[in-house]
Amino acid sequence: MGMYREVIEHEVFPALGCTEPIAVAYAASLAAAQLEGELERVAVLADPGVFKNGFAVTVPETGGLKGNVIAAALGALVARPELKMEILSGASEELLRQAKLLVERGEVSVSLAGKEGGLHIDVTVHRGGGVARAVLSGGHTNLVRLERDGEVLVQVERDSAGEENHRYRAELKEMTLSSLISLLDEVNDDDLAYLKRGVEMNLRIAEAGKALTKVGYYVEELVRKGFLLSDVVSSSKILTASASDARMAGLSFPVMSSGGSGNQGIVAILVPYNVGLFFRIPEETILKSIALSHLVNAYIKCHTGDLAPICGCAIAAGVGAAVAIVYQQAGADIEKMNLAVNTIISDIGGMLCDGAKGGCALKVVSSTDASIRAAYMALSGHGITEEEGFVGASAEETIRNLSRITDDGMSLADDTMLSIMLEKRRGAPRG
Repeated sequence: MGMYREVIEHEVFPALGCTEPIAVAYAASLAAAQLEGELERVAVLADPGVFKNGFAVTVPETGGLKGNVIAAALGALVARPELKMEILSGASEELLRQAKLLVERGEVSVSLAGKEGGLHIDVTVHRGGGVARAVLSGGHTNLVRLERDGEVLVQVERDSAGEENHRYRAELKEMTLSSLISLLDEVNDDDLAYLKRGVEMNLRIAEAGKALTKVGYYVEELVRKGFLLSDVVSSSKILTASASDARMAGLSFPVMSSGGSGNQGIVAILVPYNVGLFFRIPEETILKSIALSHLVNAYIKCHTGDLAPICGCAIAAGVGAAVAIVYQQAGADIEKMNLAVNTIISDIGGMLCDGAKGGCALKVVSSTDASIRAAYMALSGHGITEEEGFVGASAEETIRNLSRITDDGMSLADDTMLSIMLEKRRGAPRG
């Protein structure tokens, strides 16, 4: 399998709901499916990023309930791991009733695990007198351990690069913008069809989100009242915000993710799609630009980690969208792409991630706006250069610098944010 398809298979997939609580539900379903009988208890250990992102986001198929706790309970009751990140599409009113009872009785817990060096979810399920355990690590669907009554059914050791069975990431991390562009030669008709499916999927959830009186609605109202121009920038912001509104509100519409994130998928796909449509770029070029957007998003996540203290929509998906727009109008112009990457990272590279929730749509709007602005500055030959701040001489160097800031400079940011969030929720179910 070529690098392009490795990335798409592992990083770009449909997801129903915020990917972190859904990954918790998926892990719970994996464990529960190993047993039969009545579900008795579910215990989840989650890394800080998963814990944070599942803390306050609405979970689909729950009637508006929020958090990892209800996701774990419902995922274990569905127990159909073949549904993967659409696991809650198998829910029903009866299963939801049972999940609520388990939560009310205190039989479902979500605890904060130590820092495992990336996404890590460890779920133990007690069912019918038996015990099963499932561990996801290094990716939302990356199963590294599965146990039933003490018997190890699946065990995947970390390789020497520490990539948790995602060996392609080690190679991807060492690539350049030029080599990422060369991967587009692997794209065939089936790949284009899958990319188009992602566009259609994310357009549907955006349309559903427009019915909500949330961020997308108010951006559109600013246009109606004349505060914003009715242009491609505004229409792109309305589109992406509406899709994020729907997703964060728990509407039962799947989204095509990117880098394992639904909101990042919204930005990485809909921004280049809408801009390309406005400028009448041929459909195949638009779809290939979206493929490049996914690749850049995945490349950056190799450097910053799956769940960084800074917003992935800003520093990964927004960057991918900016590069995609440059590709649509200037082809493989690396100089212009470097300018676009440096400009958007200089602009919104410090945007904090304080977990998944309704306010993420605001960050999606900022990312959309910044990506289009950076792309068109770059297309005009203007952008931020290495003379300024932490920006490097190339896109790759800037991304490495950003990774240093994330790993070293912001090492306490997640702990501090989690402390604040937990203080706000004293007395309420955590996780």
